[in-house]
Amino acid sequence: MTNWRQLLACPACRGGLAPDFTCSACGASYPVRDGAPRLMLETGLTQTGLTPETAARVETVRRFYEAAPFPGYPPNDSLSWLRRRAARSRFAALLEEAIPGDARVLEIGCGTGQMCLYLARADRLVVGADVTAASIDLAAAAARRFGVEQAHFIQTDLHRPGLREAAFDVVYCSGVLHHTPDPQAAFGRIVRLAKPGGMIVVGLYNSLARIPLRLRRAAGRLSGYRWIPGDPVLRDRAAEPARREAWLRDQYQHPEEHRHTVAEVQTWFRVAEVDYVRSFPSTLLAEDGEPALFAPAADDWGFEAWLAQLGWMRSLGGEGGLFVMVGRRRGGEPRRRPVALDAATAQISA
Repeated sequence: MTNWRQLLACPACRGGLAPDFTCSACGASYPVRDGAPRLMLETGLTQTGLTPETAARVETVRRFYEAAPFPGYPPNDSLSWLRRRAARSRFAALLEEAIPGDARVLEIGCGTGQMCLYLARADRLVVGADVTAASIDLAAAAARRFGVEQAHFIQTDLHRPGLREAAFDVVYCSGVLHHTPDPQAAFGRIVRLAKPGGMIVVGLYNSLARIPLRLRRAAGRLSGYRWIPGDPVLRDRAAEPARREAWLRDQYQHPEEHRHTVAEVQTWFRVAEVDYVRSFPSTLLAEDGEPALFAPAADDWGFEAWLAQLGWMRSLGGEGGLFVMVGRRRGGEPRRRPVALDAATAQISA
């Protein structure tokens, strides 16, 4: 299996890193805390190529999550708790089923690491990256607490990531790009981290499905967020004050938010030379069965996609309107999960 450190790179010059996380090309040295390297430029965001105004907006988001890492862990957690919780999400189950058991997986914007820990099964190598030190601290601690050795975490900035380009079979980025000043440009950067033929999975707020939450947010502002009607997540977390507060801040008080349509993200795909595969939920109003997440959609009709997105206001609106788009980076053949490996991993999952 590949040493996970071989998947890292110097964020300053893209050079390889020695075992002590010193760059072999430019000599820059990066600290490690709790086993998680901090691959951030010493001068912060000033070397990322962003304008001062844009850099300030990025820094505002980083500080926002430092104050309340999202989504956090409840008391008395465990790996079995995490897997049961993740498996309740049909999307998480489909993602786990679709990824080959020996894949190199990257999650950009991993937060506190729950999805990384869920996907770290079989012989997969999973790297979680986030700009927030507090989130990485929680993720690394959970990996140690649960005894998950295949998941590794780094602190880095997606504008200058400390990750090797064209190194990953699957790049997963959910709930992140819509909190950046220029989501399309950020998408173009993360695509380069996938191998040719590798899969790109992005989760974004949908312009239509987000409308119910925006209405709840307007009502919440009137009460100083003491009363927010109709939010099922806040209701479910009533007995977990810290996780309830994290959801309230992330969904209702975030300083940077964008919303997107299927057609808009398909344009991103074309510009970045990514072939569209499908969305989750599906944009097809009638589809036989439930195809694999990495299986190409049978059709791609723009009008049908708009009708589907109208329906998402009801199906996704309760939890914030997050939808997922799946694509494949051009230039190579996609890896497929062997049937025998599926069976073996199913036993592990059980």
